[in-house]
Amino acid sequence: MIDYEVVIVGGGATGVGILRDLSMRGITALLLEQGDLAHGTSSRFHGLLHSGARYAVKDPISASECIEENLILKKIAAPCISNTGGWFVQTVEDDSSFVEQWIKGCAQAQIPIHEVPLSEAYEKEPLLSKEIVRVFEVPDAAVDGFKLVWANAKSAKRYGGHYKTYHQVESFQFEDRRVTGVIARNLLNGEMLTISCKIVVNAAGAWASKIAAFAGVSLEVICDKGTLLAFNQRLFQRVINRLHTPGDGDIFVPHETITILGTTSEIVDSPRENSPLKEEARKLLAIGEEVLPELEKYRVIRAFAGVRPLHREDSDVPGAAEEGREVSRTFALLDHELRDGVRGIVSIVGGKFTTYRLMAEKVTDWVSDKLGNATPCRTAEECLSEVPNTVHEKARRLLPCAAAEKMIDRLGEDADSVLAEIERNPGKGKMLCECEMVSVAEVEKIASDQDTHHLADIRRKTRLGMGTCQGAFCTYRALPLLWKDKGKYDPIEKELTLFINQRWKGIHPVLWGQQLRETELTRAIYASILQLNDNRGE
Repeated sequence: MIDYEVVIVGGGATGVGILRDLSMRGITALLLEQGDLAHGTSSRFHGLLHSGARYAVKDPISASECIEENLILKKIAAPCISNTGGWFVQTVEDDSSFVEQWIKGCAQAQIPIHEVPLSEAYEKEPLLSKEIVRVFEVPDAAVDGFKLVWANAKSAKRYGGHYKTYHQVESFQFEDRRVTGVIARNLLNGEMLTISCKIVVNAAGAWASKIAAFAGVSLEVICDKGTLLAFNQRLFQRVINRLHTPGDGDIFVPHETITILGTTSEIVDSPRENSPLKEEARKLLAIGEEVLPELEKYRVIRAFAGVRPLHREDSDVPGAAEEGREVSRTFALLDHELRDGVRGIVSIVGGKFTTYRLMAEKVTDWVSDKLGNATPCRTAEECLSEVPNTVHEKARRLLPCAAAEKMIDRLGEDADSVLAEIERNPGKGKMLCECEMVSVAEVEKIASDQDTHHLADIRRKTRLGMGTCQGAFCTYRALPLLWKDKGKYDPIEKELTLFINQRWKGIHPVLWGQQLRETELTRAIYASILQLNDNRGE
C-alpha cells in the first residue's frame, strides 16, 4: 500500500493544476489518470484562451473569471500561449441589440474592448466577409492544451508531486462513511494498486459522475459533445468570433500554421461518444462561410470532437439547461461531506480550460483547510517553466530557428538534454516529422520517458503526426526508434494500426478534395507497401 495525503482522479488541465498547487504547498499528492495526460477534453477543444467576452451577456460570472485568468496565464505560461488577440465581428445577419448588450456586459466584467475601423479590419484580415458591419478587438489568445498540461505536470514533479497514467480507479476504501483509500488498476499490465489517503479530489471531468458513484454519491455531469475542424493553413492572424449569442461554428482560432473552426454542441450519453461526423463537418463549413466566404475550398485535414463536462446541480427544474449552451460555464466545488454526508472527498466540476488554474486554487484551498496547511497559493505568480537563454542559443545553433523554438516550447527545461544528444550526434537533429518540426532526438527522448507507452503518447507530447500529412510519413519513421526499448510497446503491427486508425477517426468525416488524395497515399503506404490490414475501424 502507498500512502499520500491526497489522491487526485483525472489528468486533464484541472487535475494537473491541482497536483501542482498541492505540491507547491508541501502536500503529498498522487494523480491517477486512466489514459495519458491531456488525452481527453483538455486537448479536444478549439484552443481558445478566452477573454471572457463570449460570456459577457449570458454568463457574467464566467466572463469575469476568464478575463482574470487570461491575464494570469499569459504571464505564467507564455510558451504555451500565442498572444494573437481576438476580434468579435458583427455580420449583417446579427442582431444589433445584442451588440449593445455585449458592450455593456464587457464593461461590467472589465474586459477591454476596442472598435476596429472596417478599412483597417479588411487590411489586416483580407479573408473576412464583406458582410461584416462592426469589428471589436478583445484580449483573446490561442493556447496549446498539450503543452500547458505537461508544463503543469513537470512543475508539479519538481515540487515532489507524482502521477500515474493508464491507471483506472476501480473503487474506494471506506471507514465510517469516510473515504480512506483508492484502488486502481494498471491498464497496461492488469496489476492492482491500493493507495491510502486522507482526501480524494474528483477532477475527472466528463467521468466525474462515475467517480462520485464509487463514494455512493450522485453527481450530474452533462456530456456536451463539440466537433471542430482543423484547416491546413492559417486563415486568420487572430481569433475571430461571431458577435451574436454563442452558437455553433462561430469561432476561428489560429494555431501556428493551422486554423481550428468550432464548435458544435450536442448532448450525448457518454464521454466515449466523441467521434466527429461528416454531417457535423458540413454544418460547420456552411456556418463558417458567413464569416469567411467559400470556406469549403480550403483544405480541412481532420475533424475532431471533445466532450465538455457541464454541471447542473438541480435537474428537477422543468426545461432547465435542455441545451448544452444554456448551462453556465462557471465551475462548482462540491464538498460531499456537507452535500452527501461522505467525508474525505471533494468534486470539482464545470468550468473552462481558461479557468483551470483558478479551479485548482479553490480546490487546494479547501484541501489545505481540511489538512491544517496554511501555505498560501503561489500558482498565479510563479511561471510554469523558465528556460535559460543559453538553451535558446544552443537550440538556434543546432537546429533551424523555427524548429528550435518549437522544441523548447514543447519540452521546456527538458530541451537541454535533447540538444546535448544532437551536439554529440548531429544526425539526430534531422527532422523526423517535417510538418511539426520534430527531430529524431526529440522523439527518442520522449519514447524513453517512463510515462510514454504508445505512439499516441508521443503525439501528444511532440505533435508527431498532427500536421498536414496526419502521420503518413512520420509514423513509420518513428517505429524503429520506439523499438529500441524492447518490450515497452505493443507488437509493431498492432501499435502502428492503432495509431493510423486514431488518425483515420478524424480524417474520414472530411474525405473530399486534396484530403481524399492524401488519404489514398497513406493507404497505399500502410496497406500496400507495409502490408497492414486495411482495417479502418474506430
